[in-house]
Parts: sequence; C-alpha cells; structure tokens
Amino acid sequence: MTTIVADGAALHSAANAELVARLERLPITRRLMLIRVIVGIATFFDAYTVLAIAFAMPQLVSEWKLTPTEVGMILSAGYVGQLFGAVIFGSLAERLGRLKTLFITIVLFVSMDVACLFAWSAASMMLFRFMQGLGTGGEVPVASAYINEFIGAEKRGRFFLLYEVIFPIGLTFAGMAGFFLVPIYGWKAMFVVGLVPSILTIPLRWLMPESPRWLASKGRIAEADKVVKMLEDDATKRGFVLRQPVVRPLDPKATARSDWRELFKGIYRRRTFTIWGLWVCVYMVINGMITWLPTLYKQVFQLPLQTSLAYGWITSGIGVVAAIICALSIDKVGRKPWYATAFMLATVPLLTLTWFGATSAMQVLIFATAAYAILQTVSFSLYLYSSELYPTRLRAVGTGFGSAWLRAGSAIGPILVGWIVGNFGIRYVFSAFAAVAFIGGLVTLLFAIETKGKVLEELSP
Repeated sequence: MTTIVADGAALHSAANAELVARLERLPITRRLMLIRVIVGIATFFDAYTVLAIAFAMPQLVSEWKLTPTEVGMILSAGYVGQLFGAVIFGSLAERLGRLKTLFITIVLFVSMDVACLFAWSAASMMLFRFMQGLGTGGEVPVASAYINEFIGAEKRGRFFLLYEVIFPIGLTFAGMAGFFLVPIYGWKAMFVVGLVPSILTIPLRWLMPESPRWLASKGRIAEADKVVKMLEDDATKRGFVLRQPVVRPLDPKATARSDWRELFKGIYRRRTFTIWGLWVCVYMVINGMITWLPTLYKQVFQLPLQTSLAYGWITSGIGVVAAIICALSIDKVGRKPWYATAFMLATVPLLTLTWFGATSAMQVLIFATAAYAILQTVSFSLYLYSSELYPTRLRAVGTGFGSAWLRAGSAIGPILVGWIVGNFGIRYVFSAFAAVAFIGGLVTLLFAIETKGKVLEELSP
C-alpha cells in the first residue's frame, strides 16, 4: 500500500514538472493578454474605490460636519475590511480555486459600492466601506497569484507589473473623476462611476481558464493539461515556434498538501515576516498621504475644493508614471535593490517637508508627490514579489496574509495623519512617515531575498 502511494506521488510530481516546463516556455499570446485585461478591469475598480472616498471626503466633511477623527475612521474602515478579506479569500482560493474566489470578491465589492450611494452618516459609511473592503481586499492577492501562475520566469516581472500598473491608473482615474464630477454632481457621483468597470468584469470572467498550476497542485492533471494545451495551441496559431520544454525535477513538497501554518515554518518564516514588514511600511505612508491630501489642502491651506482635488489628482498621475518606469525596469534591476533604494530615497522629500515646516500647499504638493511616486513603485510591485516568495500550495494564502498587512498599514496611515494633525500639526506627519520609510529600507536590506529571473518552483519548493 505504501509503495502504491509513493508511486502515485512520484507520478503526480513528474506530471506537474512537465506542466511547469511547458508553461515556462510559452510566449505572451493574445489569450494571456486577454486574461491580464479582464483581471485588470477588476483591479482597476479595486484601486478606484480605494481613492474614491478620499475625493468624496472634502464634501462629506462639510455635509455631515465630520471631525478629523471621523474622517480618519471612514478612510480606514475600508482598509480594515480589506485586511480581513485578504486573509479570508486568500485561504478560500487555495481550496475553491482562483476563479471561483475572484467571482465572489467582485460581486461583494460591487454590491457594497451600490450601498455606499445610500450612506446617510459617518457610521453607515464606515459599515459599507468595511463590507466593501472585504471584497476588494480579497480580489487583488488572488488575482496576483492567478496571473503569476501563467507566466514564465523570464517575462514574469514585466508582464505582471504591466497588469499591476492598472492599480495606480485606477487611483489617477479616481482623481480625475473627483476633479470633474464632485463639484458639479456631488460625492455620490464617485460611486456611480465606479460601478461601470466592475459590472463589465462579471460576464468577462467566463472567458478565463483556471490556473493550471493550481489545478496540478490539486492532482487535477488532466484539467491542467487541457488549459496548457489551449495556451500552446493559441501560440502556434499565432506563428510562435515553441521550444522543447526543459523538465526539471520538482521537490515532492510542490504537490504536497499544506495549510497556512507552513507560512511560519522553514524558509517561509523569514519571507513571511519580511513581506509583512514591507507591506505595512509602504502602505502606511502612501495611503496615509494620498487619502488625506485633498482634505488637507482644503482644510489646512484653505484651497478651493476643485483646486484641492486637482492637486490630489496630480499626485496620483505622477505615481502612475513612476509605476510604469518600474514595470519596464525591475526585471533588470532586481526586486531587492529597487525596494531598498526607493525606501531610503523617499525619506529625503519627507524630511525636507519637515524641515520647511510644510507651510504651503505648493511645498506639500511638490515634496509629498515626490515621496508618493517613489514609494508607489514599491507598493504596486509587492504583489509580484509576494507571489514569488511562496509555492503554488501557499501562493494565494501567503499573498493574502501579506496584503492583509497592506490593509493594516493603510488603515493605520489615515488615522495617524488625523491624530498628528489634530495634536501636533501637519509638519510632524511627514517626519513620522520618513521614519516608517527608513524602517522599510532597513527591512529590505537585512532580510529580503532576490527573485528576478527564477522559476517559481525553484524559488519556493
């Protein structure tokens, strides 16, 4: 009996190794581009909803007579929900599969976007944003694991990050919508516009296949083979000549059953705590800034509403440019040197604002935008890095647990800003953020590993 089980495991491992080798040689075809576009639409909405509330907030402050503490709690409620959503749906994706879980998350955050239209108070908005956060928090880590599992090592960074660029683009679009719509149509317009891309995603989901790596890890070799063959046929029809697959033996653990506790064992313990530290540090800073900036411009510097929204949009737009530069370059530079440099470099404009005292809106616009753009290159690419740190059996749950700390940092950031502004003044916000960015740089230098150009199964047995 033991011999039969061992033989079955060996056959499973061999079949999995062959599937991986076939995936690794695939070129970027229209089918893979279509997958990236469809998932990108959902991610666009995720990003849009993150910032929609920031551009609705200046008007809500006046309409509902909100205190700085209430503003911070509303901004943070969505991130608290995202924290729980990332953990819950990351775990669910390991059991149900990537596609089924993505569908559930999309339906959840679309329905809660509708609910936000009918919010009547700070408490109701906090509740709806928390529930919406459950869906948005689950969507991106599962989507990240899903897309990474289709692409070979040589092209993975560039392909994935050009998908992830949709996140800062969604943030920028939220800024544009806020600038043009809120002064005329009110804050509810932000949530109405956000419904369009999300509704498109639901029917398009049926055009996507399940992840072959996930199917193979569950022993569903025939289904995984069908997906890989479809991708191979698509490539040959487009005129690509596929090279002979180079099959490398896989560690038996690659097809073994596991659960979330393995995140804290062996080589994965250090990786887990490292990625958690990076998520917390970068998102505490960038989300603390980007969600509060429009309100700070209006409340602290007394700028007109439309000017406040325009300044927020400029910051988001420059962040997109920085993200695109990162997407095109990170496969050459490497993950670790990029992150360490970005964290340390971001402290310069933040400390400059502290030195000058953040006494004018233009000072804040220039230096806060510089820090935001630099750190945006880290924040949007950490999903790539997280997915590279774990094997298929842990990828979605590991990325989900990691991005839960993204949500924790995102929730702490706005509350921290509200507390510091209310008690000490705006200049000390930026000194606190400089300290957090410096810690992120130290964590990278001391504990991060390099992953560029390596096959997922080689990185994570």
